[in-house]
Amino acid sequence: MASSTIRRRVAVVAEKATLHGNEEEHEQTDHWSNRDLIPLPPKRRIWGWFNYFGYWAITSLNISNWQTPNTYLAQGLSVPQAMMVIVLGRLLITLFSTLVAWCGLRWHIGFTIQNRFSWGLRGSYIPLLQRVLLNFIWAAVQCWNGGRLMAVCLTALWPSFMTIHNFLPSSMQEMTSAYQFVGFIIFWVLSTPFLLIRPEKYKLPFQVVCIYCGVGMLCMMIWALAVAKGVGPLWNTGQSVPVTSRFNVSWIIMSGINQMVGSMAAGITNGSDFSRYSRSWQHYVGGSTMSSLVVGSLVSFVGLVTTSAAQTIYGVVYWNPPDLLMVMMNNGRGSSKSRAGVFFLSLGFCLTSMFENVCGNAVAGGIDLAGIFPRYINIRRGAIITFLAVWVVQPWQLVNKATTFVNVLTSFSVFLAPLIGIMTADFYLLRRCMIRLSHLYRSEESIYWFKAGFNWRAFPAWVCGFAPTVGGLAYAATGEIDGPKILYEMFYMAFLLGFFISCILFYILNTVFPPDGLGEQDDVDVYGTFTPEEAAKLGILTNTSLVEATSSGSREDGLQHGLEKGDSTKGDVTEL
Repeated sequence: MASSTIRRRVAVVAEKATLHGNEEEHEQTDHWSNRDLIPLPPKRRIWGWFNYFGYWAITSLNISNWQTPNTYLAQGLSVPQAMMVIVLGRLLITLFSTLVAWCGLRWHIGFTIQNRFSWGLRGSYIPLLQRVLLNFIWAAVQCWNGGRLMAVCLTALWPSFMTIHNFLPSSMQEMTSAYQFVGFIIFWVLSTPFLLIRPEKYKLPFQVVCIYCGVGMLCMMIWALAVAKGVGPLWNTGQSVPVTSRFNVSWIIMSGINQMVGSMAAGITNGSDFSRYSRSWQHYVGGSTMSSLVVGSLVSFVGLVTTSAAQTIYGVVYWNPPDLLMVMMNNGRGSSKSRAGVFFLSLGFCLTSMFENVCGNAVAGGIDLAGIFPRYINIRRGAIITFLAVWVVQPWQLVNKATTFVNVLTSFSVFLAPLIGIMTADFYLLRRCMIRLSHLYRSEESIYWFKAGFNWRAFPAWVCGFAPTVGGLAYAATGEIDGPKILYEMFYMAFLLGFFISCILFYILNTVFPPDGLGEQDDVDVYGTFTPEEAAKLGILTNTSLVEATSSGSREDGLQHGLEKGDSTKGDVTEL
């Protein structure tokens, strides 16, 4: 009796937790599908060029991009060489992100579904689990960095905040201070309401964050130039690669480009998660190119100029904006004017970190989790789970103590670049941009089921893509400089090497052992995905086309016509 009661209660809870969609809108919920995974219908594709401009701008208007020139100057490059690396890296980021995003623009599906036709329906969990892990960790790290900015804001309002009693246990006091931890908590709490906004509605937050932070950065640069009466000595930094260095300038530049593209690899892989919301491909390409290339390069330039001018003012190089803001406030002797300026500047950085974290990590994590548990998790629930995982990850230990782990995390592109190579080879070279949407959401008689749900060809292609560069990653992550030179050189080319090895090998394996369904697509728009213009270009019948075909002859002739166009039409034809 007790066991049956427990089973009933579990069944009730499971039923309440199960997602439900409007099946008339093809929003069925099952093992492979829910409302957030289906191909987006036209009415939900409302992102214009500014949405994509804003999406990429928030990844540029942040602390890490501000500090980017420091990385290359510290390695011995000159200022012109550092800026060249930044521009070339941004060009490659734009290229690769567009390559991945095109599947979302054409078929209106995201990364979660996109991997099913390359890895198999079950095999797609492998890239999904990688991204889920990354989203958990990066969300935590970004919350901690944002918390530091929040601490600066609070200190500007109440200078005594920085000296609050350290209430933390002794095990945490070695890694952080009380005021930083409080800033982290407040940042996390204030970020949480943004998780409730659907991605379709992000235009207003993009506008506020981009304008606020962009203007704040420019004001910070203008102030520094005015006070310093010039750019400062850092701007004239020349090439300073030691004569005894094992690597010449060319290899250092190659390393910088690889590092820059690799740092954006996670955002590149899920490009189709957001491109599927676009009203047209012109909106995506125009907005993302303008923002990723132009804004991304300008932010690094502004950071370099501001840091150089601040060196003249304070005699010390401050690459980290929170440190520079605290110095600005201290040198203003806590005056209301200096505190007000620091508050509004740090708030701009804080808002950018907040929304970048929500959009780039929490929402992306929600989409990936929805792909693993579609019956119970949608974007909103998955985003909340990702944000709750922040407390499990404990970023105050990662950022302040485990530097090796953070170095490995930033180099995770070693494993992501081969994924992008597989996606590119499959979609463009093997399938010629043609896929069967209806077979991506079912296991029965699906050409993407392959063998037991796995496409075995993807595994060796992926492993061979990252195998040559793992050795260099191990040495680089631990800071060792005496390893075999060839391992470092391959690691300096990790992104391009992994991409092309996996791309070529996957193409060869599928050519020698061709799977079923290459170059096939549905003949009928099963999910109501396409506008009449899109369907005409793809050669796909819509329900309207079937109705017209039916009305032009007998009902039976129309039904037979629809059935002859492919097994994917059965559901829609029956409804007619």
